[in-house]
Amino acid sequence: MRKPLIAANWKMYKTPAQAAEYVQTFLPLVAGHNRDEIVLCPSDTSLSTVIPAVAGSNIAVGGQNMHFADEGAYTGETSPVMLKAIGATHVIIGHSERRQYFNETDETVNKKLITALKHTIVPIVCIGEVLAEREAGQTDDVLRRQVSLALAGIKPEEAQPIVIAYEPVWAIGTGKTATPEIAAEAHLTIRSEIARILGREVADGIRILYGGSVKPENASSLLNQPEIDGALVGGASLDPQSFAKIVKY
Repeated sequence: MRKPLIAANWKMYKTPAQAAEYVQTFLPLVAGHNRDEIVLCPSDTSLSTVIPAVAGSNIAVGGQNMHFADEGAYTGETSPVMLKAIGATHVIIGHSERRQYFNETDETVNKKLITALKHTIVPIVCIGEVLAEREAGQTDDVLRRQVSLALAGIKPEEAQPIVIAYEPVWAIGTGKTATPEIAAEAHLTIRSEIARILGREVADGIRILYGGSVKPENASSLLNQPEIDGALVGGASLDPQSFAKIVKY
């Protein structure tokens, strides 16, 4: 059984004080909820607030990004060593906004994935097609390419911690959501590509999340698809009540 993972990506929202207030409200709403792994991913400035605030609870904390080097002259970047040192256990890698606005490539995603595994940080690797690619019938090709390049050099015995998040870019922040059937079909494609690279047994154990305008209203229909192992939630995770409803789909 793959344990579902529900992750909140707060993006560039919430000051440390706002993050602390959120956690205070959110913790009682999901207390004792152990069916799913719950991860909060605040901005770097709030990590040191959120991590101690959730200590001893059923909630983990991750970064929204990291550099692939352990240290160096990379102004503005955060290293895996830094994330690990403050208690972060997960990291989002290759989010479509990182690819779109900050020139992240499949190659840098691969480097970050390798580094995350080296430091035993759980990587949540984002992939997905843009609207033009879907309309051109290229979804399968795009997903297979992104998966194969992300996993380059990864050995089957190293792959178990990896989480893949399928994010149809046309559904992020647009209010559009892939139907459960479209999402499940994409997840099957992703899992078959993982199986081609790493073997069926490894592929059957890797969790694949859906991300793209997940809300309390559609969470159940999406997350009850057998191929969907959780969600990476953006806007709807900014309100603790809303995110708690998604966690309890």
